[in-house]
Amino acid sequence: MVAKAIAKYVRMSPMKVNVVLKLIRGKSIKEALSILSCTNRRASSIVEKVLKSAVSNAENNNGMDQNSLIVKSAYATNAPILKRFQPRAQGRAFRINKRTSHITIIVG
Repeated sequence: MVAKAIAKYVRMSPMKVNVVLKLIRGKSIKEALSILSCTNRRASSIVEKVLKSAVSNAENNNGMDQNSLIVKSAYATNAPILKRFQPRAQGRAFRINKRTSHITIIVG
C-alpha cells in the first residue's frame, strides 16, 4: 500500500527542490521530518508540508500506521516556466526564466 501527495506549481526550481528531496528519500517519516527541520534551505519548509500531507493521506485514506511508514519516492518535475524580460543595452531584451515545479512524495 502506498499513499502520495503532490504540490503543484511551486515557485521554485526543480533542481533546488531535488537537493532537499535527495536527503529524505528512503528514510522513515520521523527521521525525514527531523532532517527537514534542521535543513537550512528554502525548499525544506515546502517539502515538509508535502510530506505531512502524504502521511495524513496514508493514515486517513488507507488506514496505515504512521510509525511504520517510509518515504518510498520523492521527486520534483518541471512545471510551466514564467518568462520575463529584462531590458538590456541598445534596445535589446534579455529573457529571464522563472522556473516552477511539481513536488511528489510517495510513502508506503
